[in-house]
Amino acid sequence: MEAANRTDPRTTLVLSRSEIEGLVTMAEVIEAVEAAHADMSSGKAAQPAAVAMKLPSSSGAFLAMPALADRQGLAVVKLLADIPDNPGRSLPMQRSVALLVSQATGAPVAIFHGQIPTRIRTAAASAVATRHLSRPDSRVLGLIGAGDLAVEHVRAIREVRGIERVVVWSRSAATVARFIERVGRDCPELVLEGAASPENVFAEADVVCTLTPSREPHVKGAWFRPGQHINAVGAPPRPDHREIDSAGMARGRVFLDSVPMAMHDSGDLLLAIADGAITAEQAATEIGDVITGAALGRTSAEEITLFNSVGLAVQDLAIGDLIVARAREKGIGMEIDLTA
Repeated sequence: MEAANRTDPRTTLVLSRSEIEGLVTMAEVIEAVEAAHADMSSGKAAQPAAVAMKLPSSSGAFLAMPALADRQGLAVVKLLADIPDNPGRSLPMQRSVALLVSQATGAPVAIFHGQIPTRIRTAAASAVATRHLSRPDSRVLGLIGAGDLAVEHVRAIREVRGIERVVVWSRSAATVARFIERVGRDCPELVLEGAASPENVFAEADVVCTLTPSREPHVKGAWFRPGQHINAVGAPPRPDHREIDSAGMARGRVFLDSVPMAMHDSGDLLLAIADGAITAEQAATEIGDVITGAALGRTSAEEITLFNSVGLAVQDLAIGDLIVARAREKGIGMEIDLTA
């Protein structure tokens, strides 16, 4: 596939949400995200901490998330709007848009809607962590949350582990029912079960993904079982939001997508440190270092591993490059000349 930056430098491709849907496969995204994390570890990609700007008129915030990667020859800036009042307006709480720019010329390569890429690359990052940290014989996937992100996680985790059964919990029984209907239609070979509580999910699963935009932790470390792997990826990038309690962060061996980003935005990590349950030194291993072999991953079948991700712009860059190349290959989207 032609890289997105090796195209006509005079035009910028604009892609809407619907145009992005279905353009790339989950397997492609997993490989691109894994390579992005390896590049961060080896110094071929840069991921600074996001710049947060709180809105003085509300509890909302904007996050500017930059990154660059030599592999694609691109830089990216993703602008994430976190507007807690939006659900009352029948709008998503989080909205985002991303700009890809050529490293060589500074030309704007593409502007694209962020919702679908964010969802897919989040699930892909969990799959990368699961590939490198979970037991190879993991067969039961547990999900805390049953929305669109949960559906993507089923697709992603199945790419790296032989999942046979999925146990899912949500506060809404209707959401669980919709999840089971959707996944059952796409994956009829899977055994799908609703759980009565988050604790029941942990009692059954080998790999657990927490996928809720929680402020107060509803997952307790006391529920973790030896040998489990947990992907904690649902809480928004705010230092006062978390899904996992401090005991859970202390009980699992913690791996991060990015140490600087986690120390800036991960409430799961920062609140556990503030509680004295874990030190910053105990959570200083990035998944990219495990991928490249610079750090050890799982060390035993009984070890509990926990991947805490706040989401990275370098992941958006990786999936954006794939999406733009595929869109241009298929003639999808609008090409505009911003210099005219």
